[in-house]
Amino acid sequence: MKVLVVGAGAREHALADALGRTADEVVVTPGNPGIPGSPGAADPVEIEADLVVVGPEEPLVDGLADRLRARGRLVLGPGADGARLEGSKAWMKEVLAETGVPTASSRAFAEVDAALAHLGTLGPPFVVKTDGLAAGKGVLVTQDRAEAQADLRAKLAGTSFGPAGRTVVIEEGLVGPELSVLALCDGARAVPLAPARDHKRIGEAETGANTGGMGAFSPVLDLPAGTVDRVMDEAVLPTLHALRRRGIDYRGVLYAGLMLTADGVKVIEFNVRFADPETQAVLARLDADLVALCAEAANGRLRTEPTFVDDAAVTVVVAAEGYPAAPRSGDPIEGVAEVDALDGVRVHCYGARTGDDGGLVTASGRVLDVTALAPTVAEARDRAYDGVGRIRFRGKYARRDIAA
Repeated sequence: MKVLVVGAGAREHALADALGRTADEVVVTPGNPGIPGSPGAADPVEIEADLVVVGPEEPLVDGLADRLRARGRLVLGPGADGARLEGSKAWMKEVLAETGVPTASSRAFAEVDAALAHLGTLGPPFVVKTDGLAAGKGVLVTQDRAEAQADLRAKLAGTSFGPAGRTVVIEEGLVGPELSVLALCDGARAVPLAPARDHKRIGEAETGANTGGMGAFSPVLDLPAGTVDRVMDEAVLPTLHALRRRGIDYRGVLYAGLMLTADGVKVIEFNVRFADPETQAVLARLDADLVALCAEAANGRLRTEPTFVDDAAVTVVVAAEGYPAAPRSGDPIEGVAEVDALDGVRVHCYGARTGDDGGLVTASGRVLDVTALAPTVAEARDRAYDGVGRIRFRGKYARRDIAA
């Protein structure tokens, strides 16, 4: 079977690795020079493949899965109607309210004065989100009311996130550890993948700006018994069925971002694709045929229960100096082959281009990740950081407390 992976980053690199265990051929477009099987930018609709797996949210929101299905392709990824669940946080909240899924209370605003007035009724922590897509960076969580007010003004003025921020969602601030649960869905049924936890902030001890993710690990050892079953029964399946009642045949990944509060598990957000960087850690533990799982979901006939090894996986993201605000680029990358040769360790490339000497140079804020598999989280963490230490480029930055 030939599988096409749509995307260009480390998540797609990890998907290609996992799919390549059983597929005859895996092609990644547009990919990047650090991902084997990347032919460069090409229209996915024009590439013949037996199965298409769409990685990022933007093409899903833009209707790529619909165009592929119109050409007879088998696709894992929702159509534009289902992708709206991530494309509009306000609409997502409507769906959750309709189904009674536990979540933070919230209100959406398009006018500054009304939004500021509502913010004035709340206490910290303050949570202000762009309604639209913002590459994981459109959420502000702060104890500082003035910072929340300034962020709200910038978003609604379009100066920080453009059209994505012209509507904002102001949420109740929840407190507790976070959790990511990804589920494969076939339109009517869903099966969970192994839970993971990510680290979103640029700084250690969860400080500084939000990013696309600076690391992740799986399994999550502090979960109360039955947590994943409750997430499926109280959040994922009710949401999937609510979409179905709206006439939406959702075939793809539902990724629940959750918080474990004193009042129970609550949904922070739903995303419509494989999580990043959680996918890298989760797939490192997968002990099942990902091609078969994705094809079953895409065909609307999900029967296989995914299984995972007992080993732990830790993913550490290596970023460029200046990320997320103004990352530098064009610096030669060394050490990738050396790290890939380590036992149980894999490098996934977020963004690189080919330099004048034919080697890889940095070309994105997050440059690569190092993912390690070992019997325990502590051992996997040590292996991952050993790999990070062997990666070399000017201005390299990685948090030192992932999975600590």
